[in-house]
Amino acid sequence: MTDPVHIVGAGLAGSEAAWQAARAGVPVILHEMRPERGTFAHRTGDCAEMVCSNSFRSDDDVMNAVGQLHWEMRAADGLIMAMADRHRLPAGGALAVDRDAFSASVTAALASHPLITLERGEMRALPADGNWIIATGPLTSDALAAAIRTETGADALAFFDAIAPIVHADTIDMSIAWRQSRYDKGETEAERTAYVNCPMTREEYEGFIDALLAAEKTEFHEGETAGYFDGCLPIEVMAERGRETLRHGPMKPVGLTNAHQPDVKPHAVVQLRRDNALGTLYNIVGFQTKMKYGAQTDVFRRIPGLQQAAFARLGGIHRNSFLNSPTLLDDRMRLRGRPHLRFAGQVTGVEGYVESAAMGLLAGRMAAAQARGQDLPPPPGTTATGALVHHITGGAEARSFQPMNVNFGLFPPVEAKGGRRARAARYPAYTDRAKQDFRAWLASQAPG
Repeated sequence: MTDPVHIVGAGLAGSEAAWQAARAGVPVILHEMRPERGTFAHRTGDCAEMVCSNSFRSDDDVMNAVGQLHWEMRAADGLIMAMADRHRLPAGGALAVDRDAFSASVTAALASHPLITLERGEMRALPADGNWIIATGPLTSDALAAAIRTETGADALAFFDAIAPIVHADTIDMSIAWRQSRYDKGETEAERTAYVNCPMTREEYEGFIDALLAAEKTEFHEGETAGYFDGCLPIEVMAERGRETLRHGPMKPVGLTNAHQPDVKPHAVVQLRRDNALGTLYNIVGFQTKMKYGAQTDVFRRIPGLQQAAFARLGGIHRNSFLNSPTLLDDRMRLRGRPHLRFAGQVTGVEGYVESAAMGLLAGRMAAAQARGQDLPPPPGTTATGALVHHITGGAEARSFQPMNVNFGLFPPVEAKGGRRARAARYPAYTDRAKQDFRAWLASQAPG
């Protein structure tokens, strides 16, 4: 009988890795410490629990790199994308999900697979042998993180990540707010009205910025330095970079028309996106924060339409750990010198739910191949998956390595009609090439 693949961590990466290995006919033991030991950010013991957002970002697989990554994961029969599609919520051109139903479905699928065994309990040390995938994510337990540091001979790099608040929908004042996706994007009426918009005048915006800057913030512990991933900056950090920063970021008013005052252009707009299928919860888009809880309610209730808002969850901040993967991992995502240990997910230095799950998909397939006495190379760097794994295992500069979302800047250049500067032609050329090369990579794994 084939020896099992052991996977530590049942987040998005670990769940996808388990699914891929089991579908390849290899038994899997999936180790998860929750709910026996919780984390700051998680609320349940479900697999693939989403904590920071409910969005997988753009689903456009022609003009967007993350949309191409969605396409590749669907082509590889990925569990995460299948459950995301099943529990999709209207969100314009983005793929947003009902996070609780999504996680419950992932958990049920894994629990019902005959080759997957889910074992609860904390792993406190790295195993000495076997076939292992470490997919513990940015909230790796202190004991296991210490074991990783001991094994790698270097401290893991770290940055701080922040969570956005969630509002009860029936406490939003819809006589002030209105429903509209930016630029009315979406094929259906539900998609075109997927967001709730709260408008601000110049005076309201300036008052909001003043309150934001003056609010009491979470302090770091002694010896900690605050490094943030730019794709998930707390709003107060953005505001500190300039008073207009938020108005050109998550509070930009472009592409929106106030249904209550169509002739009045808002100075700034706060958007909320549906967080569950019932439409009873909405998260404030881009409003990750490190403000203390009392300050959050005071500041966020200054937003027109949210003066009486009740919060299902307030924002928060936590320390994310990740490896300096360019120096520590080979292109099979194995720890150099300890090839029985693979790493996957956000701990490898990719950023985002989809990117983390994609690295789990790849690690699961590679570990399954190893269990069968085979070797599986990564997809070509011309694919979204291949570009990501190349970046984290050697393409990035180790001295300045930071978490990275998938983007076309990671792809090898492509010539397109109209020249390399013609984005409208260049992006489809990237995704057309990626689809062709990813199909070929999948076909190379077919039996016989």
